[in-house]
Amino acid sequence: MKRNLLVAMTLFAGLAMAQTNPGTTISVQLVRNATLLLEYGGKKILVDPMLSPKGVMESWAGIEKNPTVDLVVPIHQIVEDLDLVLVTHVHPDHFDDAASKVLDKSIRLINQPADKTFFEKRGFSNASVLDDHILWNTISITRIDAQHGSGEVLEMMGKTSGFVLKAENQPTVYIVGDAIWTDEVKSTIKNFNPDYIIVNSGGAYIQGFDATPIIMDEAQTMDLIGHSGKAKVIAVPMDALDHCRTTRKSLKQKAAEFNIGTDKLIIPQDGEKIILSL
Repeated sequence: MKRNLLVAMTLFAGLAMAQTNPGTTISVQLVRNATLLLEYGGKKILVDPMLSPKGVMESWAGIEKNPTVDLVVPIHQIVEDLDLVLVTHVHPDHFDDAASKVLDKSIRLINQPADKTFFEKRGFSNASVLDDHILWNTISITRIDAQHGSGEVLEMMGKTSGFVLKAENQPTVYIVGDAIWTDEVKSTIKNFNPDYIIVNSGGAYIQGFDATPIIMDEAQTMDLIGHSGKAKVIAVPMDALDHCRTTRKSLKQKAAEFNIGTDKLIIPQDGEKIILSL
C-alpha cells in the first residue's frame, strides 16, 4: 500500500513539474509580418498565420504586391506539432488562404467574437470565441480589445484584438495586435505588468488616409515604450507589407533619438527566435 502511494505521489509530482517546470524553453520566433511562433507553458502556439508566398496578394499601397518578402521558415516547420492557434483578427495579413489550407481543421484555435462565422465557414471544428478570458492547459489567456485606427478609418478596419498570456514560471506576454496607441493599451500594460510586449509597429496606413495610421508607427511605439514599465518591447511587423511605412531601420533611428537601447527594444529579423525569461 505504501509503495503504491509512493508511486502515485511520484507520478503526480512529475506531472505537476511537467506543467510548470521553470526549465522549459520559453521563446518567441518572428516568422514574418505579425506571424509568431511561441514556445510557452510547454506548448507550441502559432499567432496570426500569414503563410502565402511572396507577391500573391494585392498591393495595399500601390507599391508592390504582398507579402513583399518570402517566408524564411518552412511551412512544415511552422505547423508541425502545433498545440494552439491564436488569431487577433482575420485581415489577410493575419490569417490568409494559405493558412486556411495548410492548418489541420481540428487544431485548437482561439479567435475574437467578430470572427466566429469566418472560421465556421472554413471548417475549423475546434475554433472557439474568446470573449474575455480562458484558462487553457495552465495558460491564462485574456483577450484585449484593440483599436485598428481612428475616426472613419477605424470604422473601415473593423474589430481587432490582442492577447495577454500568463502562466506559472512563465513571463507575462502582451501581444498587442493591430492597434494604435490608446488608453486601452496603456491600462492593459498597467493592469497586467507584462514582462514582454509584442507590438505591431509597422506604421501601416490606408491609401487616401495617409495621416491616419492603422497600427503604431515610430512615434507611437516610443509612447508605448515610455509607459512599458519593466517590460521588454519586441517590435514587429516591418519590411513585409507595402502599406507599412515604418521599417526596422527607421524604428532603430527613432529609438536612438530617445536613447532606447536593445536591452529595452528588440527588433527581430524574420526567422529570429528570442528567448524569453522571467
